[in-house]
Amino acid sequence: MTLNWKQLVLVATLGSVALLGGAFVFQALGYAPCKMCYWQRYPHAVAILIGVVALALGRRWLAWLGALAALTTSGIGVFHSGVERDLWEGPSSCTGGSTAGLSTDDLMDQIMSAPLVRCDEIPWEMFGVTMANLNALISLALAVIWVIAARRAAN
Repeated sequence: MTLNWKQLVLVATLGSVALLGGAFVFQALGYAPCKMCYWQRYPHAVAILIGVVALALGRRWLAWLGALAALTTSGIGVFHSGVERDLWEGPSSCTGGSTAGLSTDDLMDQIMSAPLVRCDEIPWEMFGVTMANLNALISLALAVIWVIAARRAAN
């Protein structure tokens, strides 16, 4: 069975609804989101809005914007995954800094100004896969669905 562009847009939109809903469920279960977790949510909200508008108004070209939104959150998820795994530095506003060479007063200042939820700590993982990893992978799959929808809409 081949899905038409509307069905594909619906699948991609519902995928973002599911991921965003899952993030809120984890938050309700006590897993407080970090700053980068919030950054990953915004493109999903945009993708949902794009999907609703595309379906309601029949604007097929919006599927390309949906793909861009999904790729954006996937990219943020990849970046966040690297920060969690200490592959690269994250934003200083949500990660721990180095304590080497700090005086006691400087260390205390760093502790007091540290974010409540750090982006470089993994709050949950299953089989080595974190929430940021899941978002990156599933969002990439959603981007592919959006692109297929856009290509089918062009025909």
